Amino acid sequence: MTAWPALESNEDVRETIHRWTQIVGKIRMSLTPLINHYWNVPLYVTPRGLTTSGIAYGDRSFDIEFDFLAHVLRICVSDGNTREIPLASRSVADMYAEIFSTLKSLGIETRIWTMPVEIENPIPLDRDEEHHSYDRGYAERLRDVLDRTQSVFAEFRSEFIGKCSPIHFFWGSFDLALTRFSGRLAPARPDADAITREAYSHEVSSVGFWPGGSRLPAATFYSYAAPEPAGFRDSIVAPQATYYNETLGGFYLHLDELRKAENPEQTLLAFCRTTYEAAATLGKWDRAALERRS
Repeated sequence: MTAWPALESNEDVRETIHRWTQIVGKIRMSLTPLINHYWNVPLYVTPRGLTTSGIAYGDRSFDIEFDFLAHVLRICVSDGNTREIPLASRSVADMYAEIFSTLKSLGIETRIWTMPVEIENPIPLDRDEEHHSYDRGYAERLRDVLDRTQSVFAEFRSEFIGKCSPIHFFWGSFDLALTRFSGRLAPARPDADAITREAYSHEVSSVGFWPGGSRLPAATFYSYAAPEPAGFRDSIVAPQATYYNETLGGFYLHLDELRKAENPEQTLLAFCRTTYEAAATLGKWDRAALERRS
């Protein structure tokens, strides 16, 4: 296999794409029924980028895909109509206006809450002229990392027969995530917002990839347990470059460290397995009932 690409901290481009994904993700959320843990909200990795997957609309359906190879936002409708919006350096407000104008031309109308979420100093998406950067090389490398990560996560997911999330991209936190469930209810979080309470209603061990942000500029893989069992942060996990992040909680492995490995795929798989094993063992999960035995 070829080496994993670097994903430098290109903040302006990353923050623009992040907000574009929020526009598209909010459209999906506005037109789909609520699924447990808000699993009707995320996007999904495709060989070309990120998609909403199919969205029902009357007697038709449609999807919206970020194609980071052709550098277009593609809207495909079940009646055969297709529209493409160029991905280029353009403001979030401009992208917002063209997406909704294009949907209207296809006979699809909806409304979204325009305030972005999980973002510092948010600007309404339909008025955001501040974020307007795009770089083809960065987008292509992001797609490559997401695609490779999904392949490893899929192998890791196959080893678990308990309740498990899809491998999905959350446009709020801007990360690719996979979550395993112990099957037990988690302690109540009375002071949390409704989304957090729903997301963490049950005990979980979650692994993911985050392209970076203001909290941690480096692109990184993470793994955490909620609730975190005693002793978890002191566990010995693989690979050696993994560390426990006291501020964010959970174990972190930077992409630049993974790229140094002789076999990045197996190294990432070891990260997934050992951090989960620490969470499940210390959390007293019924591992014999939840894990696939070869």
